Amino acid sequence: MPDVNNRILGGLSASAFLRRHWQKQPLLVRGAIPGFAGLLDFGAMIELARRDDCESRLVVRRKDRWVVEHGPFERKRFSGLPASNWTLLLQGVDKVMPAARRLLSQFDFIPYSRFDDLMVSYAPAGGGVGPHFDSYDVFLLQGPGQRRWQVGRQRNLALLEDAPLKILKRFIPDGQCLLSAGDLLYLPPAVAHDGVAVDPCYTYSIGFRAPSHRELISQFLIFLEERLAGDGHYTDPDLSAQRRPAQISAPMIAKIERVLGTISWTRRDVAEFLGTYLTEPKAHVLFVPPRSPLSDVGFTQSARRTGVELALASSMLYGSAMIFINGEPHKMDKTVQPALKKLADARRLPGRQIPIRGHIRDLLYRWYRAGYINLSASAPAG
Repeated sequence: MPDVNNRILGGLSASAFLRRHWQKQPLLVRGAIPGFAGLLDFGAMIELARRDDCESRLVVRRKDRWVVEHGPFERKRFSGLPASNWTLLLQGVDKVMPAARRLLSQFDFIPYSRFDDLMVSYAPAGGGVGPHFDSYDVFLLQGPGQRRWQVGRQRNLALLEDAPLKILKRFIPDGQCLLSAGDLLYLPPAVAHDGVAVDPCYTYSIGFRAPSHRELISQFLIFLEERLAGDGHYTDPDLSAQRRPAQISAPMIAKIERVLGTISWTRRDVAEFLGTYLTEPKAHVLFVPPRSPLSDVGFTQSARRTGVELALASSMLYGSAMIFINGEPHKMDKTVQPALKKLADARRLPGRQIPIRGHIRDLLYRWYRAGYINLSASAPAG
């Protein structure tokens, strides 16, 4: 995207923000989105919390005890809640609400490969999830209402034992700020923070994934397992009698070491792993195919007229010669690269870039039948 001053960053350019603050220093921006009225009210949040395709949690604090419930919820669950000290959280709102996806477009100076999801929380006075720290970057955009944030950098990250949330045992804030509608607070990883609602309020958390090294290694080994050419079986024609039959012999260890030493990978393998891993849908994500799908000819005619767009639940990334959508890798030749890269970057593809026939048309039609893309509601202006 163009490197221009951005109101959402307090007048900083994207480059300046990344250089000065990203994973370095918090940033508070007053009026990042002036008068931000939010995207949904509490009633709409309840409706989403009842759905299988939207991850939801209810956090209630009772004196010094925390209780966490996981959705989907029945509507009646929300009628008996206390007047204060609870929070409803919805994960992945960008996967089910077009307005949420449009909100996130204001943060696309961060690569999609780093993006996780948009979480929306509602809390009456006193509501919060306790002092904690995250292993990832987060933008906290305040919706209607006010929330007071205490923030601190501390070395002691010990957590409460037996708590259902990762709550710091000893939180020592360095400072605090009161956020009103439209204010934005950016926090780098491992910065401790505690947000408490001053009055009924909504907070929009834009989070960025930061998988652990252990997770990356284990997932990459699973990826490699399907591609290993490990033919043959263990043999030992030179086996000699052992005085201790339970002992694993040095020759056996050496043979297995040589077998394991044949495992190798290339940068292309790493790139393909990342594309499939980073676009793999979460377990609760649902794709909705068209109820009465058009024929391939009908789809092509409609797509060339209105264009296509990624379904809200879809994730799409690309490398030098590969395109990845929802965990599926596809090779791109030079003739289709511009159009597919456009779809991945802009999340929509104008009709004029969709050919009547050929590989890209066939791919788009397959994705349409799978619910990965939709026909745009209308042709773009101009």
